[in-house]
Amino acid sequence: MRIILPLLLALALPGCVVASVADAAVDVVTLPVKAASGAVDLMTTSQDEADLKAGRELRKQQERDRKAAKKAAKKARERDDA
Repeated sequence: MRIILPLLLALALPGCVVASVADAAVDVVTLPVKAASGAVDLMTTSQDEADLKAGRELRKQQERDRKAAKKAAKKARERDDA
């Protein structure tokens, strides 16, 4: 029994090593693909992102217009009072 257990463990260990090497090889092969897809994702804009950006710009423009109209109304009141 004492001899069989170490032999079984010795036989099981190389399988773990082979699996680890195979996993590392797969990681090395897929790394450039993952990096390239990440770069493409950063460089391109999805339709959802474009819609969000357009909505944000529209709200900013509306706020600028509102402030300009408020300032013009204030100047008109000041001229009428003077």
